[in-house]
Amino acid sequence: MACKMISNIVNVLSVFYTMHMSDLLKKEIHAFEQMKPTLLKHHMGKFVIIHDEKLVGAYDTFDAAAKEAIKQFGKGPYLIREVGSEPSKNLPASVAYRIVHASN
Repeated sequence: MACKMISNIVNVLSVFYTMHMSDLLKKEIHAFEQMKPTLLKHHMGKFVIIHDEKLVGAYDTFDAAAKEAIKQFGKGPYLIREVGSEPSKNLPASVAYRIVHASN
């Protein structure tokens, strides 16, 4: 009985955490969209990190941006986008990076 109750609590907390992270990521996406004219002018083709609704940096490769984001912010949330390219998925870079580099 206690195990089932603990399992239910963990499930509820997991859903809450996912919703919270999603809301935070939406803020990062909105910040990116607000910065877009300046980013297009100064960082076209670069991979930018957005964290706490601020530009953290611009990098030549996704790998460089992801490594820096992980170094500074761990699991996130943060957003990495290539300036001038439409995103194919709205995944946190921490998730995408782990999937791409799962064999490392």
